[in-house]
Amino acid sequence: MSSSNFLEEENARQQQKDVGYKAVIKEVITDKMVRLFAEMSGDYNPIHLDDAYAATTIFKKRIAHGMILGALISRCLNQTMGSGGVYRAQTLTFKNPVFIDDEITFELTITKLHKGRGLGIVETIAKKANGDIVAKGEATIVMAANVAAGTSGAPAAE
Repeated sequence: MSSSNFLEEENARQQQKDVGYKAVIKEVITDKMVRLFAEMSGDYNPIHLDDAYAATTIFKKRIAHGMILGALISRCLNQTMGSGGVYRAQTLTFKNPVFIDDEITFELTITKLHKGRGLGIVETIAKKANGDIVAKGEATIVMAANVAAGTSGAPAAE
């Protein structure tokens, strides 16, 4: 697919999304994810990697790196809000621990959208299967057509 075809198709998909559009994706947080994230980030905190150490903490078992949730929000934005756009900013508050093998549901809802400028605000919530919120925040996105055309109304990346 040529880049112009991609942009035309992606722009048409994005024009169908508006304030209130909600996407939901589920993901299981695995031991492999945690170990790969530790390797990539250099964060080898034993609370994430050492069962014996984690057993002595308030959590009683290993917890996932919080920023794994941030990375998965990025994936969800790309898959559901629009490929080819830019994930420009994110606020994120961690509310509860995520343990290995927890299934997390990511709920992303467009709360503000300025299609002319290609800017959007997306509420981002991550929940455990029991409904406990593990992370909550707000993402700022730039739509693909505006990234390609340089018309996002936002300053250039540094």
